[in-house]
Amino acid sequence: MDVSEPSVYEIAGGDPAFQKLVDVFYARVEADPVLRPLFPVDLEPGKRWQFLFLTQFFGGPPRYAAERGHPRLRQRHFPFPIDQQARDRWLAHMLAAIDETAIPEPARSEMRTYFERASAFMINADVEPDNLMKWQPPKQS
Repeated sequence: MDVSEPSVYEIAGGDPAFQKLVDVFYARVEADPVLRPLFPVDLEPGKRWQFLFLTQFFGGPPRYAAERGHPRLRQRHFPFPIDQQARDRWLAHMLAAIDETAIPEPARSEMRTYFERASAFMINADVEPDNLMKWQPPKQS
């Protein structure tokens, strides 16, 4: 008998909960004047990939890997200038989406921790405020 603990995917509510999370998050991004220009005109493919990635990452079916292979998140995001401001806004929208969709504990805390860490890892630019599309390498500390 397998007495393993349920996954974050299961605790959160499976596909319906993650689809709602992605929809709420992307609605917030679409209305954000700083983030929206960083995303493609058509948000639907990104929504699909995010849904598949998150469900798999948090213990659901391995559909993302079956369709796209290894996530390579940093590499996939590298073409987009992600500075501290963009990261902070992205994270604020994701955390608000988690709250709005009422993801239950302990999944809520585990997801928040993951997004805080993963979003910081995506920072790849130090962008001048007057030109968000001007990529610059991060400043060395």
